[in-house]
Amino acid sequence: MKLLLKSVTILDENSKIQNKKTDIFIANGAIQKIGKDLNEKADKEIKIPNLHVSKGWFDSSVSFGEPGFEDRETIANGLETAGKSGFTSVALNPYTSPVLDHSGSIAAVKAKAALHPVYLYPVGALTMKSEGVDLAELLDMKEAGAISFGDYKLPLRNPNLLKIALQYAQNFDALIQSYPQENRIAGNGMVNEHENSTSLGLKGIPNLAEELQITRDLYLLEYTGGKLHIPTISTEKSVKLIREAKKKGLDVSCSVAIHNLLLNDEELKSFDANVKVLPPLRTKKDCKALIKGLKDGTIDMVTTDHNPIDVEHKKVEFDNALYGTIGLESAFGALCTIFEKDEAIKYLTAGKQRFGIEEYEIKEGAPADLSLFIPGDSFDFTEKDILSSSKNSLFLNKKLKGKAFGVITQKGFISN
Repeated sequence: MKLLLKSVTILDENSKIQNKKTDIFIANGAIQKIGKDLNEKADKEIKIPNLHVSKGWFDSSVSFGEPGFEDRETIANGLETAGKSGFTSVALNPYTSPVLDHSGSIAAVKAKAALHPVYLYPVGALTMKSEGVDLAELLDMKEAGAISFGDYKLPLRNPNLLKIALQYAQNFDALIQSYPQENRIAGNGMVNEHENSTSLGLKGIPNLAEELQITRDLYLLEYTGGKLHIPTISTEKSVKLIREAKKKGLDVSCSVAIHNLLLNDEELKSFDANVKVLPPLRTKKDCKALIKGLKDGTIDMVTTDHNPIDVEHKKVEFDNALYGTIGLESAFGALCTIFEKDEAIKYLTAGKQRFGIEEYEIKEGAPADLSLFIPGDSFDFTEKDILSSSKNSLFLNKKLKGKAFGVITQKGFISN
């Protein structure tokens, strides 16, 4: 397909025409021309006021359900949602039934996504069935297309297993993930342990549960070497621990869920199960520390931590509701409520290199990997803005700012 983008503003810090309006002509999956007043013949011309273009956005943690939980989300609709939300590529968690713990399952989900414009990169389970007992077939899964290995929201209780994984993975340059929660400290907690959990009578998860696990894992990394990614940190001290580890030269990265940047445990007063997430929403002080950690480079990337949950498992008593929120549709608009658009784009485009995914500049001759979006005024995010099959968004009825329009990749074009 030949596409002609008219009068778009490029946001790419490496581009010579950063923040300048121009035309972009795309054909055969590549950027053919960039310049003013292009008149190339195209199958589709896109001319929308205030349309902006950046390098493709990447989300390091999404769950679609399929296989096993198709009632929550299918791969096809999940990728459609991702594309219309501005993401050209996503890392798919092994939060499936059965879990993605062998090469055949990795190949199967990649085949399901092969024809869609959005690229799907599977994360393989670190242990068989994500049970934390035996390592899964890591090398076979990497050869089948897995970009990293971790058990989604399931911390490794056995430190020796993580030690072995970090040592073994160095043989084929694999990235190991370890979810930061010590369950023996977290116990039966569901929300942040603080004043609000006490006043509301909800069992709390102390910051210590996260920080103790991170401390353990960083000691292991220092001992073994290798590459470690810590997904979705949520506390002030977690930021400090990772900052210190990076200063030591440890090869560690981490992410933060967008909702943990913006929202705090005051949201619990609604008793809305949509705000039941893991890690839990922490305090305003933690939010500030996370934002600071993102700005100074301690936190490497943001994620939506998109996790569709069907109504039967969300519209129930708070104690019985499953953890998780969708987040693809609200990602750009949420980030733009606390960051300037240039900063928001910087964070949305980060992370590909860490996961071994090629990144393309916006220049003539480069493969197309573009996110399209419209910065704008504030609006109320409502259910009509949700594209996912499940509607469990903790941003429902919140004020967001700016909207994604779609994506263009080597495989095609998709838009709202």
